[in-house]
Amino acid sequence: MLVAAAVCPPTPLITLQLDDLRTACRTAIAALHDARPDALIVVGGARAATAYGGQAAGTLRPWGMDVTAGREGPVLPLSLTVGRWLLDDRDPDGFQSVALDAPIEECLQLGEKLGKIAPKVALLVMADGSACLSPRAPGKYDEAAGPYNRLIAEAVAQADPGALAALDPAHADRLWVSGRAALQVLAGAAGTRRYEGRLLMETAPYGVGYFAGLWT
Repeated sequence: MLVAAAVCPPTPLITLQLDDLRTACRTAIAALHDARPDALIVVGGARAATAYGGQAAGTLRPWGMDVTAGREGPVLPLSLTVGRWLLDDRDPDGFQSVALDAPIEECLQLGEKLGKIAPKVALLVMADGSACLSPRAPGKYDEAAGPYNRLIAEAVAQADPGALAALDPAHADRLWVSGRAALQVLAGAAGTRRYEGRLLMETAPYGVGYFAGLWT
């Protein structure tokens, strides 16, 4: 079952700047290791759902950064590459991407499956909030983005899988919430069990919502 989860943003900028956010993410990841899981899986959004081995690698060169993480040839999508980089030299037990447009039930089922792969499972969930939070954001500014982003932050802070499971895919898509599917995988892994949640940091540089959170 799921014993711990960390939520971190899949932005490549974290490798070069956003020092406070990087520190908060590594604090959450340290807590995952402290939980002594039998399996640590990194989850993130991508074009399609794919499982990768724990030594898989990824590169940020397509985003103009000479950064590669992992031990094999780079195959990981962006979200999982950033997660691998945050883990430093410690290999996870596997990586799992989820399609960015996956329906809710598919995300929940994938999370439930991941939660059963070992007696004690920890997830590093690479997910961000809305990219429509300011006029300078990548997406078109939307007044609904702030409340929606806050809803996600509160769900992370309160370890509320029900709130994450209830996120509407169409609404998330309109507000450029690319982390919606990965967050619903977390909800599926958590199920109806209760966890203690901590929001270690919430920030929105460049109009994109980033979170560092921990469930134990």
